[in-house]
Amino acid sequence: MVTNKREYYISPEEYLEGEKVSQVKHEYIDGEVYAMAGASDAHVTITGNLFSVLRSHLRGSGCRVYMADMKAQIQAINRYYYPDVMVTCDTQDREFEYFKSSPCLIVEVLSGSTEAFDRGKKFTDYRHLQSLQEYVLISQDTMSVECFRRNEEGRWVLYPYEKGEEVHLASVDFRCAIATIYEDVALPEMN
Repeated sequence: MVTNKREYYISPEEYLEGEKVSQVKHEYIDGEVYAMAGASDAHVTITGNLFSVLRSHLRGSGCRVYMADMKAQIQAINRYYYPDVMVTCDTQDREFEYFKSSPCLIVEVLSGSTEAFDRGKKFTDYRHLQSLQEYVLISQDTMSVECFRRNEEGRWVLYPYEKGEEVHLASVDFRCAIATIYEDVALPEMN
């Protein structure tokens, strides 16, 4: 029996070529593309702050840090996402110009419209990456960083960080005050 692809199925190759010229970024899920919305000031500032300190920390290590415009490929399940921040230390990733397939660290900054997806389906998809050691979710509304770290048994363990604490990303041997990640971010007043 032969099964046909959906009527509007887009191959990974077509998707990658289209992204090179698209004015809008799209994520790719098994033959379908989804346009991405713009980001808030807090979202962009948090992403930039983390990228900056990670870039300084990783300089000369052989690891590369990317922000916002580099895709993560999850080949096992036919997905491409744009993480807010991603680190790869795999030398094979250097041969891919428009995506990386072996990240050790992926960070998503949460927004109201994406939080459920980032915590749920996207995290489920990212867990198919054998190279992934940590998945980090950063709130843009409160000073909160949740680091999900893969343990020796392959299970994901939550390491939460709040105001006044030091964030530890074991995958890249990195530590910084949580306040550094939130520098210049105006958080809503707590009632």
